[in-house]
Amino acid sequence: MTLERRDGRLYFYRSVRDGERVRKVYVGAGEFARICSERDILQRTSRRAQRERERAELERLEGLVALVEEFSEAAKVLVIAHLVDGGHRQHKGGEWRRARSA
Repeated sequence: MTLERRDGRLYFYRSVRDGERVRKVYVGAGEFARICSERDILQRTSRRAQRERERAELERLEGLVALVEEFSEAAKVLVIAHLVDGGHRQHKGGEWRRARSA
């Protein structure tokens, strides 16, 4: 988006991607051009702020996921210890079974 001044008058053009090429599309002139330019600036600022909020939320959630994964690993170790202590063994397929008494 660009606000250009030609011969003392303002013109607003919006950049549009057409395949690999980028071309300018005329939007308006004069006061309308200034208003469109300010609106686009506000929209870009708003989108940037929204991305920052989403990035911060993602970082917060990733921290929580790390805690849950750590807790899950600790619980897995405790369950295995409890099964072994209770006389169970793990089969080749991964199932836990009570060991035969000798």
